[in-house]
Amino acid sequence: MDELLNRLADCESRSELLEPAQSVREDLMRTVQDYADHFIASLKDCPAYISGHPDLSRLRIDGRPTPLNQLLKDYDAEVNTHGIKPASGGHIGYIPGGGIYAAALGDYLADVTNEYAGMYFGSPGAVAIENELIDWLKQVFHFPETSVGNLASGGSIANLIALTAARDKHGIKNERIRTSVVYLSEQVHHCIHKALRIIGLEDVQVRYLELDERSRIKTADLKQKIAEDRRAGLNPFLVIASAGTTDTGAVDPLREIGTIAAENKLWYHVDGAYGGFFILCNSKKQLFSGIEMADSLVIDPHKGLFLPYGLGAVLVKDKEAVFHSHHYTANYMQDAQVEGRLNPADLSPELTKHFRGLRLWLPLKLYGIEPFIACLDEKLLLTAYFRRELQRIGFEVGPEPDLSVSYFWYPAPGPDKNRFNEMLMQEVHRDGRVFLSSTRLNGKFVIRMAILAFRTKKITIDRAIAMLETCVEQTKAQFK
Repeated sequence: MDELLNRLADCESRSELLEPAQSVREDLMRTVQDYADHFIASLKDCPAYISGHPDLSRLRIDGRPTPLNQLLKDYDAEVNTHGIKPASGGHIGYIPGGGIYAAALGDYLADVTNEYAGMYFGSPGAVAIENELIDWLKQVFHFPETSVGNLASGGSIANLIALTAARDKHGIKNERIRTSVVYLSEQVHHCIHKALRIIGLEDVQVRYLELDERSRIKTADLKQKIAEDRRAGLNPFLVIASAGTTDTGAVDPLREIGTIAAENKLWYHVDGAYGGFFILCNSKKQLFSGIEMADSLVIDPHKGLFLPYGLGAVLVKDKEAVFHSHHYTANYMQDAQVEGRLNPADLSPELTKHFRGLRLWLPLKLYGIEPFIACLDEKLLLTAYFRRELQRIGFEVGPEPDLSVSYFWYPAPGPDKNRFNEMLMQEVHRDGRVFLSSTRLNGKFVIRMAILAFRTKKITIDRAIAMLETCVEQTKAQFK
């Protein structure tokens, strides 16, 4: 027994580093805070994109302790230096995540207190906060109180939950898979296709719908395709609309699609991961008319509410459809069953669930909703300003955007305009002052803007215009 006690004492002594004293914690926090302050202060002058690769030797885990100062130097050099700087206001290429400081404080508190947000029994307060946020989202998007929802890691898992519910509601399994039909836009986010594959619906019939000149679904084509499929003996069961596509930011005609879905008894899913929160802007509310008709809806607070990456949300009207796949019990969990309480773990693939709701609850309680709306309005105005300035310096732009994603191209001389714009895109990435991305629309190479970062300001757009003027001249000099 003495030997056992001696070994226990030895292990306790050697593991003490994992529970640092208050003075040590203060030193660690001061070091991290200094780095964070320097990082935020430097963002306005840093390029938004730098090509390159990390030195893996500085990131390798070798089992030996390293001082925090050295680790932060390595982090800065090998993580923060290369690639897109997602905390920068200059990230206007892919749909940016946010990163407001108050959300980081929420994450810090969630990690320190280590609350488990999967089951009400484990942390009634944490689950209450997450459910309060779901209730708030129901109000924003005019969903009924009887709807259920979940705070997921992002739009991909949120869409996965919604499409699983649609599958189970309509009993799409076994021999029914190959004869069942999904209707969607070619511009639907690729996570939709991933979700269909993951949930066993890889072999469903997928109907791509015709789009109008502004990349919105043509509802007449949807009606026609449903009718044709029914006559062919197929099983239409799901239509997916977008409230802000990734490529062009288009908002599909939500009310018309909802009406067609209801008439044909289809599950109606709306992916509003990027654009959904623009419903808070008075100038855009009409675009979202009909979103409340959806059977399921996905929105990403880490996009439209400027939070750090890692928070998506899904709302579903049919609770039983969600429970069918996700609600399970186990003997060892028998103590955790609390009558009348909704557990996030019953609505998601996750059982172990990070208390990610605190990163949204804290900023909303701290600031109220008005600063978020003002920031969204600002992004819409910056999009209009950017398009105006692009035309001033000789670019051509796509149609008037629904939200804050748009596209443009340079009308280069000669027939090979795609090649010129591809070369221009390479110059933009080499410059890196502001990060832009590209896509192809009907075979045409175009450059995208996606203005949603909370740090993107007028000075950012002016910097982008200056960069593009320089890059155009450099491309002209190389273009043969």
